[in-house]
Formats: sequence, C-alpha cells, structure tokens
Amino acid sequence: MERDPRLAPGGPGVTRWRPVSSRRLALLLAGALSAFAAQAASHVFLVQNSGWMEPFYTDPQSPYKALVTEVVQAAMQPGDALVLASFNQGVPGAPSPHALLAQKGKPDREKLRGVLDPLQVGRKPGGKAMADTDLGEAVGTAIDGALAGKPGLVWLFTNNRNSPNNDQATARRNREFYQLIHEGKAIRKALAFPLKMPVQGAQYRAGGLMVYVFAVQEQGVRELDALLAGGRLKQVITETPARLKPLDQDTVRLVPARVENTPGVRYTVLPGGRLRAELDADTPASGNARITWRLENAMYPYTIKQADITAQAALAGEMKPVALSPDAVRNLAPGRPQPLASSLGLPVANLPGKWSLAALSTAGSAQVLPGRIEVRLANQRLELSQAFRERMAELFPGDPLPDIFTPPAEIQHSRAVLPVEVRLRYGSGPLLAAIGGLFALLATGGALLVAATRGRKVLVTVDGEQRTLRTRAGAKTPLYNAAGDQVAELRTTLFGHQLANVHEGASVRLGK
Repeated sequence: MERDPRLAPGGPGVTRWRPVSSRRLALLLAGALSAFAAQAASHVFLVQNSGWMEPFYTDPQSPYKALVTEVVQAAMQPGDALVLASFNQGVPGAPSPHALLAQKGKPDREKLRGVLDPLQVGRKPGGKAMADTDLGEAVGTAIDGALAGKPGLVWLFTNNRNSPNNDQATARRNREFYQLIHEGKAIRKALAFPLKMPVQGAQYRAGGLMVYVFAVQEQGVRELDALLAGGRLKQVITETPARLKPLDQDTVRLVPARVENTPGVRYTVLPGGRLRAELDADTPASGNARITWRLENAMYPYTIKQADITAQAALAGEMKPVALSPDAVRNLAPGRPQPLASSLGLPVANLPGKWSLAALSTAGSAQVLPGRIEVRLANQRLELSQAFRERMAELFPGDPLPDIFTPPAEIQHSRAVLPVEVRLRYGSGPLLAAIGGLFALLATGGALLVAATRGRKVLVTVDGEQRTLRTRAGAKTPLYNAAGDQVAELRTTLFGHQLANVHEGASVRLGK
C-alpha cells in the first residue's frame, strides 16, 4: 500500500490513504455512472465489510443486509442511477471500494438480495486476517470516482470505527473523517442516522449501526431534501437524523403561535408554518402586528448554548427590521421551543395602487406578493445535546463518537428564512370604471369612423350652374367650368366642406 500525503478535498491536515489500484477502481465506478448523468439522481451505496463488522455478517439474526436492501428501495426512484459497493480498506490485490452492482433504474429486492447475500467480511490478501477500515477513502472514492464530482447522494453503512491499518486510535481517525465532512467543499449536506442494531458474532459484539448520507453539490441537496420531504425513507428509518452539515443554514424555525390582527390586515397561519397577511386596497392598514412565535432549534443533535438573534422582513420590495423580544437565545435544545414576541409592519406605501395595472388585472381577487422573514443568529455557540450523548453511549458503548460530533469552532453565524405571503385584495370599482371608460372611448372612435366613411352630398354653384356632388371625409374633388377648365377644388373633412385653389375670375360658391 502507498500512503498519499495529499490532503483530502477541502480538509487541511487530513491525510488520505489511497491504495495502488484505487485509480483503476475509480475509473470503473465512474464508468458505471457516466451513462446516467442525465437521470433524476445518482446514488452510491457503500456497505462496510471490514473486520469490525464481523458480528453484522455472522449473527444469524443480523438485519444488516435487509436494512441496506430497504434503504436502497426507499431512496431510489425508477429513473435513478445506482452503484452498490462494499468497502473496507484498499490494499494491493484487494481494492476498496469494490463495486457489487451498477445499473440504471431501481433494482428490485430479489436482485439486491442476490448481490448482498454472498457478501462476507473482507480478508487481507495472502492470509486470514480481516480487512481494516478507511471511511475517508471510501467516501472520497465515491465522490471523486463514482460521481466524478457531479451531483448525487453517497450513502455509508458503518459501525463508525475508522481504523486504517488496524490503528487503535479510532478517535483520531474518526476526527479526520468528520473533518473531511465539515471542510470538504463537495459535500454540501450531511446527515447521520444512529440505529439500534444489537448483534453478536464469533469475535465481536456490537449494539448499533450508523447510516450516513452525503449530498454532493447543490443538486444533491435538493434531491436529499425532496427524499426526506416525501417520507419514503421515514418508512424504513424512523430515527431522527443527526445533522452534520450545514450548521450555518436553517438552524432555527419560526412557527407563528399567536397573531394579533391590526386594522385593515388579517393574518393567517398556513400549513407548514407560513404566515399570510391579507389586506384590502380600499382600507388603509395601520399599526404593527404583534406576533408570538415558537422559536425551534432545527439542528438536532445540537443545543444552541447561546446566540444573539435579529430579524428583518422583506415585503413588497422593502426590507424592514422586526423587533424581537427577547433578542438572544440561551440553551435552546432540539424539540424544546422558546417563545419569541415580535412587532411586524407592512410597507403599505410600497404596495401597488388601486389604479395600477396589477390592481386592474386582479380586480375582484387577490394579488399575491411573496415575501420572507430572515432570522440571523450571531455569536452562536453550539453544544452536543445531552440526549444525543446518552443515545450514542447506548448504541456505541465506549466509543468516543460524541466528542467527535463537536461542530467546527468557526461556525458562529447562521440564518433561517420563513416565507411570508401578502395577499392584496382590490375591489371591482376601478376595473368597472376602466371598462366603462374603454367602452366610451370605443363608442367615440366608432362614431368617428362612421363619420369618416359615410358618403355626403354637397351643393356647389359654378358660374351660376348648380351641381350636386357626392364626396366623403378626406376627399379632394376638382371643380370644372363649362369649358372643362379646373377652376377650384372641394375639400371635405369630418366637420364640413371648403373651397380651395379658386382661380381668379371664377364664380364658385358652396350652396345655391
């Protein structure tokens, strides 16, 4: 095995181990997914089979492989792409990860069982020693090789013992692994599902399993969020996911608990906690709304030990500060909301007037103006919640995992956004008045058109001879004397007739 002194992506100070044949393996996995780049999502499922995983493979009652099967089924849609691979630590003659299945489309359970059932604990070449573990190598190869840095989801099934070369300093190795997660730029979102899975093998015993999912690039984040929102994964894994990354976005939730309406404004709390403000354009709104919120910590398993909190509202193209009371957070644990009072005003002066095009186009209904409330936490200090520590101690007794979950010290600021909907109702009066004016204008135009195109009779006397001529508005009619010489011109407009270019000495007049 060669040791690569290069740093992991975005992870200064983290040494990365790369086996001699990993380049070839990366090309193999990349080729497996290259044909699926245009599909809905790409998934790489990494199933650990190192020596530390021995009880998960040898216990007859182990649900390990069944869990992998069901997670694959829940995570994938029919159009997705998949690489399923086992991993331990790559060495010459035994590369890791090792692709078990690569295909376009969602595999059925029978096919997954046929691939996973024969899988056993990995062995080092030339002996009976069980393979070691390198979590960073597995995740790095999946991102750089199988996905080739493109968007997708990387799933990792592990007992969380990271011990390359059977290194007993698992705490340090785990710390390197988490540094890769926090500082690696390719991973935009990371979740961990701690699961209770007691198994007894011939050599080892284990009480729990960790399932990670890493969203690569922003498209991967959207795919993961859609998967979680759809509830498919929740049917397989009922545990609340522990967030590893990001820790500076959507850290808190604002849920309106009580709203005091102000004159001219009606407030409603919509499903999902969105706030709607409805007002009539004919009824001027006044005053600020008093809103009591439930401030919820959305960063399980972290407690927000302390943070200063500010907020502002973006409504109708204007940013307005939101007064909060209190303006600080202390010991906000996951699942324990803190009441938060606020004063919110609508920028009425910036709303479209009742004679605006927007008002006329939505008369009798409502114009929807999207907005948002931004909450910012500064001087933020996070602490792993006691409940999570106790949970980890139960699943992984003696493991230093909770200390390794400590978030990076540089993450001291975060923000969250609450969508707000302003519905401005306009009466039908301005629209009816506009329609009436339009009809009047059309009627006037029609009358002018008729007048312009209607034929007219006019009596003209030339040298004492009376003549009746037919003409229309805009016409120029030449007038001749008895000798055939043009002596004048009759011009007709919407408003009458007139003689023009009358020759000297000619006797020409309108009428008799």
